[in-house]
Amino acid sequence: MRKWMYISHGKSPREHLERIQAMVNAGCPWVQLRMKDTPFQSFLETATYAKAICKDKAWLTINDKVEIAQFLQTDGVHLGKQDMAPSEARKLLGGKAIIGGTANSYSDIEGLVKEGVNYVGLGPYRFTVTKEKLSPVLGKEGYHSILNRMEKANIYVPVFAIGGIKEEDVPGIIETGVYGIAVSGWMNEAENKKETIEHLHKMLEPSRHI
Repeated sequence: MRKWMYISHGKSPREHLERIQAMVNAGCPWVQLRMKDTPFQSFLETATYAKAICKDKAWLTINDKVEIAQFLQTDGVHLGKQDMAPSEARKLLGGKAIIGGTANSYSDIEGLVKEGVNYVGLGPYRFTVTKEKLSPVLGKEGYHSILNRMEKANIYVPVFAIGGIKEEDVPGIIETGVYGIAVSGWMNEAENKKETIEHLHKMLEPSRHI
């Protein structure tokens, strides 16, 4: 499992693709294409281009749209709480697909583990404009509490912190015991993406596997 992912964000399909291209060119290892409220055909066309950009360079997972991931044979999907059940997605995508799920609490994680996810996106760390229906903000204390409960219960699944994460947040977040992070706005705003990504890789080196 790679230690961080870029979640795409843009005002148009073209902006999504331009940002994905810039991220992959700079060394991003994993892209999640997230296009809320986008018509199916537009999403499919954008995902097709995104797959070509990521080919042999980065993993590409699709947010929500399992049928698009299946049709294009992308690396997997990320499923929100209102999306298809991970176990159903597994039947469609097969055993090799990366299937992740959104969690905001320990009980959410318990459910996702029973559903057979490969990783959990736990958050939000802080308020983020990319989430229309925001769950309670966790902060570092929230991560500490949930990860400690997981350890006591012998629940072992990679946990990615998500939600408004900035460069200065990374060391403290990693200290909580999360496996990795998901980023969006911070990377979109970075002027030198290659340098920013290299720095992120260095910060993630001491992260603890759970």
